[in-house]
Amino acid sequence: VEVESAATVKQLNKARQRNEVLAERLSNQNEHCRQLEEQIRKSDEYSCNLQHKVEQNEKNFSTRLTALPPTLRSMKTDYASLRSQVRNFSEFYGSAINEAKKQIAAAINQMSEANKDLLEKYRKEVALRRKYHEQLVELKGNIRVLCRVKPVLKEDQHEEGQSVVVATDPNNESSLTVLTKGKGRVFELDKVFQPQATQEEIFQEIEPLVTSSIDGYHVCIFAYGQTGSGKTHTMEGTVENPGINQRALKHLFHEIEERKDMWSYNVSVSSVEIYNEVLRDLLSKDGEKLDIKINPDGTGQLHVPGLRVIEVKSFQHIKKILATARRNRITFGTQMNQHSSRSHALLCITVQGTDLATGSKTTGKLNLVDLAGSERVWKSGAEGERLKEAQNINRSLLALGDVIQALRARQTHIPFRNSRLTYLLQDSLGKGSKTVMVVQVSALESNVGETLCSLKFAQRVCKVELGPAARKIESGLCSNPDQGLNVQLLPTPEHKTPPSSSSTSVAIILNLSSVCMEELVSSNGLVLLPVWLMNREILSAHSHQDINTSVHAELLILL
Repeated sequence: VEVESAATVKQLNKARQRNEVLAERLSNQNEHCRQLEEQIRKSDEYSCNLQHKVEQNEKNFSTRLTALPPTLRSMKTDYASLRSQVRNFSEFYGSAINEAKKQIAAAINQMSEANKDLLEKYRKEVALRRKYHEQLVELKGNIRVLCRVKPVLKEDQHEEGQSVVVATDPNNESSLTVLTKGKGRVFELDKVFQPQATQEEIFQEIEPLVTSSIDGYHVCIFAYGQTGSGKTHTMEGTVENPGINQRALKHLFHEIEERKDMWSYNVSVSSVEIYNEVLRDLLSKDGEKLDIKINPDGTGQLHVPGLRVIEVKSFQHIKKILATARRNRITFGTQMNQHSSRSHALLCITVQGTDLATGSKTTGKLNLVDLAGSERVWKSGAEGERLKEAQNINRSLLALGDVIQALRARQTHIPFRNSRLTYLLQDSLGKGSKTVMVVQVSALESNVGETLCSLKFAQRVCKVELGPAARKIESGLCSNPDQGLNVQLLPTPEHKTPPSSSSTSVAIILNLSSVCMEELVSSNGLVLLPVWLMNREILSAHSHQDINTSVHAELLILL
């Protein structure tokens, strides 16, 4: 019996394990061989297919190559034809473009001429409309309202809320648009100046009114707007660029010089300010406090006792007076304006003229008013004395608004006495005066609230009718020029046919104290020149007593 040793058994086990591993590897190799055989079979099939396709493609390519030379020849022929067409097209295209340019230029020129013609017609219509509007305003005696937009300064352009919200139309001089809350609101006024308008352009608009003061009319020009909107600049200006005040006075003396051969004039000046509802004389050294009284001469006109009135002979003299008044006016700095006027300033020029030929006398007044600016205390930062000033300024401007509202509504009672400002302006805002308001507005978004308030007030002022302007004239032939003449025209019985100018008669009832007139101004502002067919001695015999006399006269009515 052979006995196996332990080492032999161990070796046998190892040999069995290797045989098993080798058998498994052999099995895997056989499987791999089968897979390779399958791939080879498929590759052979694919190769056969490819070979078949190649043979088929060779046949197709051979057929196409056979047909390609004729195609190439045809393409060459087409290319040569296209090349020839392109050369011809470039020439045709150039000529067509030139012809189109000529036609377009002709059409543009035609449209441009048509647009110019339309624009010219539009401008003429606007000017004609404005002319008729001004005539209507003058007949009604409306207060004319001019608007000046303050240009945006360089120091304002980099601050928050300084975008421009006010737009003007260069083709329409009577409207401007304010953009607020995403919507544009249009305001219609008598005249709107562009932000770049000069001081000379502003004055040219009101120059005829200055001439009216020489002719014997009461004229008032005042600036209204928020603080810092440029009112003082418009009214006073600077030494290099004077405002309305100096330009008006210079024009006044120029007119006086032009008329020196026919008229003799005396010009007197006074200047006052209203500070905290106190009237101060700007031409006195101590700024004496004054009061407003009714003139005791019985005319019912207002006057200021103790007010210094200086007679001036030349423009240079009056410039010194203006400088004195400017120095004496009260100004302080606020957050909205470094040189804010804290008072209302009024410059009054009285012009008394005498006709050297007839002795007739005229008395005209020119009031130039620079109102203190309305302000909101929370924006201006006013405290203490500045707060008191702001309250008084706003209160007086509110009183001015009440007067404007009463005049617009034609109320029987006008509250002129509610403030010193309106009481002092009573003559200028009363019947028979020529009044112009220059409303100053800011174009900046941060001031849109104040701008809207100013423009709303300006629109209300536009609708105020003061009645036709009355000329203050006294006949030089009257024995007592202080006495007036009341005239009532009574039409004669109606005629079935219009009477001839030589037979037109009216009955005139005269309230006589002295009647020697060459000029008669009717209540509607029309001038009537009577041709008296009566004995002048009969009338002069009653020159010192009041007699109601009915006489018939032939009148030549000049309209």
